[in-house]
Amino acid sequence: MTSTLSASRHAAPAATASRAVARRRLACGIAAGPVFLAAGVAQGVARDGFGFSRNALSQLALGEGGWAQTVNFLLAGTLLVMGAVGLRQVLGGTPGGTVGPVLIGVFGASFWAAAVFPADAGAGFPAGAPDATVMSSHGAVHMAAGMAGYLALCAALVVLAGSFAIRGHQGWAVASRLVPVAVLAGFAASAVSVLAFTAGAGLGLLWLTAVTTRLAFEPVNR
Repeated sequence: MTSTLSASRHAAPAATASRAVARRRLACGIAAGPVFLAAGVAQGVARDGFGFSRNALSQLALGEGGWAQTVNFLLAGTLLVMGAVGLRQVLGGTPGGTVGPVLIGVFGASFWAAAVFPADAGAGFPAGAPDATVMSSHGAVHMAAGMAGYLALCAALVVLAGSFAIRGHQGWAVASRLVPVAVLAGFAASAVSVLAFTAGAGLGLLWLTAVTTRLAFEPVNR
């Protein structure tokens, strides 16, 4: 009996520490989308020649001052991966508790790839740079990484919708199934409107922030 009580006393601080660590990691995931988008919008407003109606945020990594967007990609990727680890701690042992966080980790890694392999110049940005007539190898990798990352995010949201449904959060479950449709619709419309692409990408990031925030209040399994 005494040994049981002693073990319980030791387990309580360990569980509290685990929850604290998990929620710090979740805080990273919560911050990722807003930080990335805010930094991108601020740069887009400040950089000469950039237009939100014709240029993608990825192009901000080009030209003088492009280092700031490169850092933005690296930081967002790191925050997303940390958030994925936190989600794994929250959801571990539940349906989707492994696959969902892994897919979000893939999404985070795609930001690192985007930092290493920049997009091509075009549509008047950087100012004075000629449009790329043929997609470069680094531009192709950048595009492929972005598509793979967002497909992973869409799949993760669908997986997490199942986790919400099991917990009785039906509204969150429905929204988490609908948001990927809107994200993919924005990507599909990118040939017609860069704004649609940016809106779809931003929606995916912000909904992930909302989902991570909601799950941050769930009990930590381990």
